[in-house]
Amino acid sequence: MSMTSDNRFARAMESANDLLRERLGRDIFDSYIKIIRFGGYEDGVVTLYFPTAFFRDFVARNYGDEIKRAWQDCEPDVTETLLKVGPARPDAEKRDGEVVRDEAIVSREENSPVSDPLEPQFTFDTFVVGEPNQFAYAAARKIAESSQIAFNPLYLYSSAGLGKTHLMHSIAWYIREHDPHRTVAYLSAERFMRRFIGALRHKDTYSFKEQFRDVDVLLIDDVQFLIGKESTQIEFFHVFNDLVGRGKQIVLSADKPPVNLDGIEERLKTRLGGGIVADIHPTTYELRLGILEKQAETAGVAVPANVLEFLAEKITTSVRELRGALLRVTAHVDLMGGEVTLERTRDIMRDVLSAVDRSVTVDEILRKVAERYNLRMAEMMSKRRDRSIARPRQIAMYLAKVLTTKSLPEIGRAFDRDHTTVIHAVKKVEDLCETDAAFKDEIDALRRGLSF
Repeated sequence: MSMTSDNRFARAMESANDLLRERLGRDIFDSYIKIIRFGGYEDGVVTLYFPTAFFRDFVARNYGDEIKRAWQDCEPDVTETLLKVGPARPDAEKRDGEVVRDEAIVSREENSPVSDPLEPQFTFDTFVVGEPNQFAYAAARKIAESSQIAFNPLYLYSSAGLGKTHLMHSIAWYIREHDPHRTVAYLSAERFMRRFIGALRHKDTYSFKEQFRDVDVLLIDDVQFLIGKESTQIEFFHVFNDLVGRGKQIVLSADKPPVNLDGIEERLKTRLGGGIVADIHPTTYELRLGILEKQAETAGVAVPANVLEFLAEKITTSVRELRGALLRVTAHVDLMGGEVTLERTRDIMRDVLSAVDRSVTVDEILRKVAERYNLRMAEMMSKRRDRSIARPRQIAMYLAKVLTTKSLPEIGRAFDRDHTTVIHAVKKVEDLCETDAAFKDEIDALRRGLSF
């Protein structure tokens, strides 16, 4: 990066800050944004530094998109903002232990100039293993720990936020720390494409290909980004074949299996699925709770068990959102004082809770209640009036009434009943809750499982 470019983007930060002050308000700007320091600009990426990891993580979660948008509004060349911990420049004066740690990260990343930066917290030690991700984890460890290629490539896929990128970074960190003679490079598919386009612009595709010749382990994230981009697919196919032909390891990730990557040419699909294809399933309650316990332990934050259980039941969409929820709660308490409590957590997370509450469906309620009482869905919908079936059916109708916005006739139709049956069921459950404490506890547990 030239000094002229550096100065240009350093000045652009003033304009970006003015926009952020206007959009976020002075209080938020002074508390969280004002502390950010410009770190540099290269290939469309602006690096911004924070004094501590706590502030970096909190701002990334709550205001990261606004920061990126402000920079792009001021400088059209900016494609990404990279948030890191450390001084304004890697060679600036050291402050506190975290700066030394961040400089170590920078130096470790230099063993492969083609590589994107790695998240320091994404290691095998911080990855919580459970049934949904056990196979993918085992395959990733196999590649990291062995210089012998057992399968090639390893292809990881799942919905967003379930741990694909965490596993890929873990592989890279492990190899760099335990086998530094192996050169490992991690790239997003988008960054791969941008580098390729830059090579085309400068008519130097030879140098682009040469960047990968000495790479022993290549990790490409979000391969679905290549869909519809034919020229980049062709170049990626050639890089892939060259590395595999020379006995190098490739690890890939995407949001769907290779056969479902519509818009990817068939020969490349065949290559992508030619090794081990490992999917990461949606998290279970037990896995989510384990992730939260690990996060709290790593951060050294005391969080009551009922708060962790509450978040594990409520935040089910992705690990990323789950971690962000706990960070949001602990950050609020750290900044405002006091203790982490269940009631305070409910208040802090009320916007997220409302959104989840609105998403509960009658089908989800039916499945949850059927599972709780060991019934089949067909039994829940049947005309049978045995108490062992009728009572769970009434409970499901009651929960549909209190947890969804469906009208009584709509709920009745969902159960193949009329609305008067729903009214009777709701009244029966309400009466039992008033007279039977154990029954009320049972209903509250079901309700928490669906709406928390």
